[in-house]
Amino acid sequence: MTGRVVLVLNAGSSSLKFQALAWDDGELSLQFRGQIEGIGTQPRFSARNAHGEAIENRELTPAQASDRDACLQTLAEWLRERLEGRELAGVGHRVVHGGVRYSRPVRVDRDVLAELEALVPLAPLHQPHNLAPIRALLDRRPDLPQVACFDTAFHRTQAPLAELFGLPYELYEAGIRRYGFHGLSYEYVARKLREVAPEVAGKRIVVAHLGSGASMCALHDGCSVASTMGFTALDGLPMGTRCGSLDAGVVVYLGRDRGMSMDDVERLLYQRSGLLGVSGVSNDMRELEESDSPRAGLAIDYFVYRIGRELGSLVAALGGLDALVFTAGIGENSPGIRARVGERAAWVGVEIDPALNATRGATRISTPQSTVPVFVIPTNEELVIAQHTASLVS
Repeated sequence: MTGRVVLVLNAGSSSLKFQALAWDDGELSLQFRGQIEGIGTQPRFSARNAHGEAIENRELTPAQASDRDACLQTLAEWLRERLEGRELAGVGHRVVHGGVRYSRPVRVDRDVLAELEALVPLAPLHQPHNLAPIRALLDRRPDLPQVACFDTAFHRTQAPLAELFGLPYELYEAGIRRYGFHGLSYEYVARKLREVAPEVAGKRIVVAHLGSGASMCALHDGCSVASTMGFTALDGLPMGTRCGSLDAGVVVYLGRDRGMSMDDVERLLYQRSGLLGVSGVSNDMRELEESDSPRAGLAIDYFVYRIGRELGSLVAALGGLDALVFTAGIGENSPGIRARVGERAAWVGVEIDPALNATRGATRISTPQSTVPVFVIPTNEELVIAQHTASLVS
């Protein structure tokens, strides 16, 4: 490995994903990636090199992965052997929420960390886990530059009108507004479009980030104009276990008439709803597509229906549509979902080519007759984080 190294960390509720990229003469190149999963239960460490070849795959002892601090120590020891004495230039972290203040990546010190911890109620399933390794590294390596990259930051280009709720204005001023999420993914796709489709990259684009967490974003000239997620990552499309758009009166009813506590409601909306709640089978689209359960079919139908509705809303926000892009786990790997979304989007000029859609690795999957070109662009949030980190620590 040559040059210095940038490390990217993405800490979740039960996993710690990482990438190490060589930083040589201003260029970043992936060296290896991996994860520690099953934290606190049955932990496993796996890693692959830049060619996708397995270089590590083993179970860890409970002591090695009892919590995030233990995982971080296990990873640090592994990295010391792999980095072969190369300098660790900085660590970039995915942080879901940056609030109103952080519209771009930022070097993290204890004051910044305290501000980000105050945003935990806005992203309770993600923010605490994102911040845990930052805090641990501040304690162990206060000299090591750390950079927080926010899923909300990309959407700060939206007009105030797009952020507003129909609530008393003082609540908007207090920070209750539409933030939008998955911004690191949308930032990557917006950049990549300039390479794969420069003729449309600056025009009116809708990107569908379809995964366990799902959202859609309207781009104009590469900037976010509107998005389906709002104040939290619950809004918009139904997701693996999250409900998506919901009449706020349902929450009032559940608390007042069904006697549910706020903690119960939070668990319901974040962990028991979405594809899992509707199907009663799974939160994994792959399992739903293989299932013969009528409710699994219903969950898929609902997912596609909501994508179609949200697409119409975003096209209206843009005043037209010049391209549609699929990305993330489902968007990149499910020809069936793409085909059904394309059928619902025929009214706006979308026509997907069945053969291209079924071809793994195809970038443009629309027919020549389609007035709206359709693309599949695998996302790479980690590369965006690494680029921002290198820029800030340089």
